Order: sequence, then C-alpha cells, then structure tokens
Amino acid sequence: MDTLLAVRARGITKCFGDVVALDGVDLDVTQGQIHGLVGPNGAGKTTLLGLLLGLAVADGGRLDILGTPVGRALAAPEGVAGFVDGPGLYPSLTARQNLAALAALRGRDARTAGVDDVLDQVGLTDVAGDRARGFSLGMRQRLGLAAALLTRPRLLVLDEPSNGLDPAGKRHVNSVLTRLAAEGTSVVLSSHRMDDLEALCSEVTIVATGRVVFSGPLGKLAAESRALDYRLRTSDPEAARGLADDTAGVRVLADAGPPGDAGVLLVRTLVPALDDLVVRLVRAGIAVRELAPVVSPLEAAFLALTERPDTGRPGNKEPGNKQQETGR
Repeated sequence: MDTLLAVRARGITKCFGDVVALDGVDLDVTQGQIHGLVGPNGAGKTTLLGLLLGLAVADGGRLDILGTPVGRALAAPEGVAGFVDGPGLYPSLTARQNLAALAALRGRDARTAGVDDVLDQVGLTDVAGDRARGFSLGMRQRLGLAAALLTRPRLLVLDEPSNGLDPAGKRHVNSVLTRLAAEGTSVVLSSHRMDDLEALCSEVTIVATGRVVFSGPLGKLAAESRALDYRLRTSDPEAARGLADDTAGVRVLADAGPPGDAGVLLVRTLVPALDDLVVRLVRAGIAVRELAPVVSPLEAAFLALTERPDTGRPGNKEPGNKQQETGR
C-alpha cells in the first residue's frame, strides 16, 4: 500500500438490483491533492462518493482510505468528512446551532469544537445567528462545508460544492479548499463546472456508465484531447487570417465569430500548432488581444470520452439519493 495515497480503489463494483452503478473502478487520490470527479448524470459519481463516505459498501473490489482497508460496515472511515446531494441541515436551527448540534453528536462541546472558527473560514460569521431555513442554496453549501471542517478531516469528499455560489462565495470556498490541500488534506470533489475543476484540481477522473474512461493529470488530458476551437482576436484580423491559413495544423473556420464581433477568428487546432501560430503573429508585429478555447480542454475531453459508443450500455443509471452528509 502506497502511504502517499489518501484513496486507493481497485476493481470496485456496485450494483443496485439489475442496475450496474460501478463496474471495475480504479481510483488513486494522492495526499494533499484536489482530485476532480467528472461524469454525465447517472455515470456512477454519487455512488463512488458514497463509498468514500461510508454511506454504501462495495459489492466487489478493494478500497483503502487513508491507509486502512474499508470493511463491510456502513460507517464513515476515520478522518473522512463531506456530503453528497447537498448537506443535511436542521432548518429550524441557526447556522451556529446546526454546527453545535453536530459537535454534540460527536461528544464535543461547541465552545471548544471550533464552531465559530469554521463559520469564519466559510464566510458565514455574519449570519451565524440566522436560521438555516432562510439560507440560499449557496449559503447551505457553505454551511455544509463548515460542518465537514468541524472534524478536521484528512480526506474531504464534496458533491457539487459550488452549487448556488455567487462569484465571491465561489472564490471564498475555492480558497478554503486550496489552503486545505496545501496543508495536507486530500479533497475529492464532483462538479459539472469544468472551469471550477480546471482552477482547483491537479488530477481528474472521468467516469461514464460506471467505468473510468480517464484518470490522471489535467495536462495529460489536454495533451491527449482532440483539436479544439479557439477564439483569436488580434490587431490585424486580415493579416492574422493569412498567417493562420499558412500555418500547418491550423484550420480557419468559415464562421469568423458572431455578427459585429470584428477582429475575431475562429481556428481549430492542436496546442503545438497553436503555439506556432502565436509565435508567427508576434514576429509579424500583430498583437494578440484574446486567445481562449471556445470549449475548455477538460470539457472537450469530457464530451469526447463520454460520448463514445463503447462506453454506453443499458441499465446503468444510478438510483436516486436523498441528502446525505457524514464525517468522523
């Protein structure tokens, strides 16, 4: 067992009757790493997160968490916390009372459990005395994160933690997760927001129909992806078009951007050819004012990998899950 792995899963299977939720899943999560979990609805993400949190037990395979094999009991492994399908909260209690109640369930006094500290970490100090029933979705997500942080977890498992967050709230939560990883906490998070995952994660795992179709660093994913479409805005679009047409591996698309968007080219290319084009533009004295993928490399790879015919098979949707939260 590699002691540097917070999660090591090999050949994990899980079925619900005739429904195959996970089919031979392997997963490695390094300590101190933020690891993204991506997949279409029904791909097996929630089931896999539930296994990590001790909310379900695998039918087959081996799962080691924080260096310890996971047994057959439904219980959160020591040092693991998080939530799936949104945090479970007491709506009639205030934010502070919710956390105090959770601390009491674990045999701890709210005054020494760090309730006010975790509220401050997630930016909820100003509403600590407000009842949870009046919280927005984003505020509930942040309170769920605060509840998980109460246990000072070594592995944090989060399902769509940015749901409902405004830009300021998202930036706040992302900074918390980045700091935790820098301090050695491992984070596994599922999200449909590719920009969040690209900003936070060093590695991602893409699942489709219960199987892993990619797992590894984002850089490797980008290198293996197909050609992407890029928006290219320059100081001289006509000269830029000529250079693009003359650059091997670069294709200028017929549609040069939406009406009225002067100076924009749409080009399709791989990264090496794009780099060559940028060098040629600079040498020609043409200013590059914007260069961005129309679809991010992660999203492009996600679409390519999850839409392959060989990943699809019938009867592979996950059963619905109620709101669940755990932590020890």
